[in-house]
Amino acid sequence: MIDKNTYCVIMAGGIGSRFWPLSKTKCPKQFLDILGVGKTLLQQTYERFLPICPVENILIVTNADYTDLVLEQLPALKPEQVLNEPMRRNTAPCIAFANYKIAQLNPDANIIVSPADHLILNNDLFLNNIQKGIDFVSQNDALLTIGIQPTRPETGYGYIQAYPQEADSDAQKVKTFTEKPNAELAQVFIDSGDFFWNSGIFLWSLASIQSAFTKHLNDVAQLFIPQKKLGEDDFIQKAYAACKSISIDYGILEKSDNVFMIGGSFGWSDLGTWSAMFDNSEKTANNNLVRGDNIFTYDTENTIIVMPNNKLAVVDGLKDYIVSESDNTLLICRRENEQNVKQFVTDIQLKNKDEFI
Repeated sequence: MIDKNTYCVIMAGGIGSRFWPLSKTKCPKQFLDILGVGKTLLQQTYERFLPICPVENILIVTNADYTDLVLEQLPALKPEQVLNEPMRRNTAPCIAFANYKIAQLNPDANIIVSPADHLILNNDLFLNNIQKGIDFVSQNDALLTIGIQPTRPETGYGYIQAYPQEADSDAQKVKTFTEKPNAELAQVFIDSGDFFWNSGIFLWSLASIQSAFTKHLNDVAQLFIPQKKLGEDDFIQKAYAACKSISIDYGILEKSDNVFMIGGSFGWSDLGTWSAMFDNSEKTANNNLVRGDNIFTYDTENTIIVMPNNKLAVVDGLKDYIVSESDNTLLICRRENEQNVKQFVTDIQLKNKDEFI
């Protein structure tokens, strides 16, 4: 149900370095059709919320370098709906910036905050969860997250431990947050049955999140109090220059006693890694993920091959590899070592080879 008091903030400022070289600084993964479905991740996220949020109430927070990309991919938006971050400062400043804008528009707002690069397989179930969340935060002073029923002992996600659900509520009070446990601890979480993956999708009223900033992250909150003597661009530039880099999870949620969770099972992935792309894409008979018009494979299995359509690639004898070319860059890496991709990017930057990033 569309409600004029519902606002959606889509965070689209990351550079997706774990997806390098497919995702590069000039065009990160949220602006790419990662799954080969004809729409970018940003476009899919935007369309996902249209049944529940007025178009004019959707805000995209992104790096200033990507404003034109956002408006090109989402032509229904007005330029003022794209909030340009002058520098990257993690999710808490991003959300504080959005709060500052929404406060000028509607002090009674209820807000959904979502990353731009998640996969949702069952939109109906997802929207049902979101509607329950909106109803809950509109009636309670609560910070709500969507927890995902885990299907494996994943070490790349954060975990939420929740108290048992009360009979008269859709939400469960959150007990603890744990960031990216090792494999042994992740298995303990799965076996216990009371842990969920942290989806990074949040809901709250403007009043509740503003109060939480004042209580737990007041130094950031103070930077986003409007100053009449400054134009907005100068004001935001000054705020970000003085702002520390901190996540909303660490800065507020882990310190708050009014955090709740609604559990969901609607086919979710944060699409943060090559493996996530592999798991959620169609494969060939030999279980290869192949993207590109001119790719020939021989004796190759369980391999990701992503090439530009104007390049021809012959791949022979690979098993469990990633092969990806983008512009001037080629990656060949064992799939089991994909966690090293971020380090590859860092090493390249340390050698002042930014043109390849």
